[in-house]
Amino acid sequence: MKKLILGSTSIYRKELMFKLGIPFEAMKPTCDEDVLKQGLLKQNKTPLEVAESLAYAKAASLNKEFKQAVVIGGDQLVDFDGHIIGKSKTKEKAKEQLTAMAGRTHQLITAIAILHGDQKWTLNHISKMKMKKLSSQEIESYINKDLPLDCAGSYKIEQSGICLFEKIETDDFSAIQGLPMMWISQKLKEIGYELFTN
Repeated sequence: MKKLILGSTSIYRKELMFKLGIPFEAMKPTCDEDVLKQGLLKQNKTPLEVAESLAYAKAASLNKEFKQAVVIGGDQLVDFDGHIIGKSKTKEKAKEQLTAMAGRTHQLITAIAILHGDQKWTLNHISKMKMKKLSSQEIESYINKDLPLDCAGSYKIEQSGICLFEKIETDDFSAIQGLPMMWISQKLKEIGYELFTN
């Protein structure tokens, strides 16, 4: 069976990949994500284009080295009124992000690229996320509870972050967690993998 590589060291994405029951390796992409992102923003690329380009770049950086492997790359960001909201990294920034989004709807973009040799499969999955109106105290308490500083939009949907939302429109809930597993599992089956062998 072809080697399967997840181009990410995210614990959330690794947990999702384990559900496939297919052996895989998680590796850090060799591209400089921040430099690429700044370049794309200077070209006035849309949030969707940025996510799609970064997902492909991450997969391609490992595909060059492991040409026989199947490589999965992904990127996730929040499109809030046409502006990109990424990982907050600090509690202050997280509070700023959540305060702005409270009571409003945003799009969570999960872009995926699967590469195998010269073959390429891509998906841009969009979830519509309507956040509850939240008090300043609720936002601060949530941040202290989940510490969502390494998540796009400053929420961990798989933990208490689900309670921030009034309504979610998506056709694959796992995409919100980082990888659209229904689509990925289907593509891997088409490539020749069998699920639940590990």
